Amino acid sequence: MRWLVTGAGGMLGRDVVEELLARDEQVTGLDHAALDITDSRAVDRAVATHHPELVVNCAAYTAVDNAETDEEQALRVNGDGPRLLARACAAHGARLIHVSTDYVFAGDGRTPYAEDDPPAPRTAYGRTKLAGERGVSDELPATSAVLRAAWLYGVHGRSFVRTMIELEGRRDTVDVVDDQRGQPTWSADVAALVADLGPRVGGDATGVLHATNSGEATWYDLAREVFRLLDADPDRVRPVTSEAFPRPAPRPAYSVLAHGRRRRLGLGSPRDWRTALHEALPRIRKETLRETP
Repeated sequence: MRWLVTGAGGMLGRDVVEELLARDEQVTGLDHAALDITDSRAVDRAVATHHPELVVNCAAYTAVDNAETDEEQALRVNGDGPRLLARACAAHGARLIHVSTDYVFAGDGRTPYAEDDPPAPRTAYGRTKLAGERGVSDELPATSAVLRAAWLYGVHGRSFVRTMIELEGRRDTVDVVDDQRGQPTWSADVAALVADLGPRVGGDATGVLHATNSGEATWYDLAREVFRLLDADPDRVRPVTSEAFPRPAPRPAYSVLAHGRRRRLGLGSPRDWRTALHEALPRIRKETLRETP
């Protein structure tokens, strides 16, 4: 199958390209310099030129706090961009997988959010990502899928896990928030789901699926697990509340996602976040050490 991956220079985009190449798929990866998804002519030209059967949109404005004062630009990338991609896919007979986020929910729940629970974003970032979901479903309802990811970390690029690896070597103690609960998710696992899902988009797999690892954790829990896997004392991680790190955009207190639709489609159960982290950490640590001056 011919694939086109946008945002291919980012953490998830790079993993998607690598996963597809490992499966001997025909893949074209375009980073932001090669394709600005807010440019309608460039988007149409890219889809027409590469003639993919499936487009995977990993391009996004991910600066959650900056979006509070730059919502117009965030909306162009997160809202208008996916709509333009979906429109080009419709015009040229391609299908689309679009990556979204847990921030489309209010984050005040107590049980995992299902795929069809009503969105209620509380941040500019969440509003713009929800606009992207709706743009895709409006323009390409029968041949698109939306994957919601959350708390991503990976070998490529910055992440909370990489920050904890760096801080473990620099500080005696690290203060980490313990009142936000979600699902740490390895980007490579999301990439594998994209590859598994792709051939079924436009068939029985359309609409929204949740793409996180399973289980629940706070950032404090995750940091302690990172320290443990580094053979460091996890008690060096100290719990604090969100008030210790005030941010322009409020973080969801609870953003755990359910995986019912994924299971109903026979795509298997996602891995527990601890299992994924155990496999990922040596690779992330190696890359972190390689890039550290």
